[in-house]
Amino acid sequence: MKCMYCGCVDSKVVDSRTTEDGTSIRRRRECMNCGRRFTTYETVENTPIFVIKSGGARQAFDPNKIKAGIIKACEKRPVPASEIDKLVADIQKKIYNSLVQEISSKEIGEMVCEGLKDIDEVAYVRFASVYRSFTDTSSFMKELEKMVKKDKKS
Repeated sequence: MKCMYCGCVDSKVVDSRTTEDGTSIRRRRECMNCGRRFTTYETVENTPIFVIKSGGARQAFDPNKIKAGIIKACEKRPVPASEIDKLVADIQKKIYNSLVQEISSKEIGEMVCEGLKDIDEVAYVRFASVYRSFTDTSSFMKELEKMVKKDKKS
C-alpha cells in the first residue's frame, strides 16, 4: 500500500479490525519511510451486475436507485428508515446471490413491490402505480381489488 504522504510502498499494519457493518476491514498502517500513519479499507470486490432497462439499454446495478424509489413511495408514511435499508439490503443480496450478470429492471421492480407489500400497503400502491404505469383508475382499482382479496384470504 502506497503511503499517501511520501509515496513509499513499504508500510506495516499496526491495527486491523472489521467495520461496524461487517462489510470491510479497517487497517491502520505505518509508513516505514516517514513513520506517519494512515487508514486503509479492504472490501470484497463484487462482479458487476447490469440492469437491462425496458428500452433495452444496460446500466450498472445501483442499490441507491432502488432506495431512492422506495423512499419516494414511503414519503409521509410511518415507515422507519431501518425498514427501507433492510429491504434494499435484502433485494441487493437476492440479486447478488442469483449469480446472474444481467437482470431486468422489471424483475427488480417486482422484488421491490413484494417487499413494500409487507412493509406498507400505501407505499406499495404508490410504487406499483408508477412502476406498472397505471394509465387510468380502472387499472388502479384492479390492483387494489387484488390486495383486498388477498387480505380476506389471510
